[in-house]
Amino acid sequence: MVDKIAVGRRKTSVARVVIRPGSGKIVVNGKDINEYFPTKFDSMKATEPLKVVDAVGKYDFLVNVQGGGTTGQVGAISLGIARALVLVNPDYRPTLRKLGYLTRDPRMVERKKYGQPKARKRFQFSKR
Repeated sequence: MVDKIAVGRRKTSVARVVIRPGSGKIVVNGKDINEYFPTKFDSMKATEPLKVVDAVGKYDFLVNVQGGGTTGQVGAISLGIARALVLVNPDYRPTLRKLGYLTRDPRMVERKKYGQPKARKRFQFSKR
């Protein structure tokens, strides 16, 4: 199998995921996934699509992620891994789709408006 590339996005993060057959090693920006994300929750959240389709230990992933914060990067990696799995084996698609791993989360930060300190917060109102 030739390496396949998938892209995952979340908020302002973009993750490019390269999938290849292997022993289940996941490298994010040159570091092991557990080293890159210090909290166990984040690394588990990023690799959930693998557990769902029972593909843990079958593929190696080389991930390049940039932009955003931890949450955005975890979401981007999760989507990228799910899309890469579908490229490798289309039979995974219904399972991943049903559980929502192939859905791009469209929520973005709302822009700040003029005449206000933040997107929705208003300056204090004074009657006199």
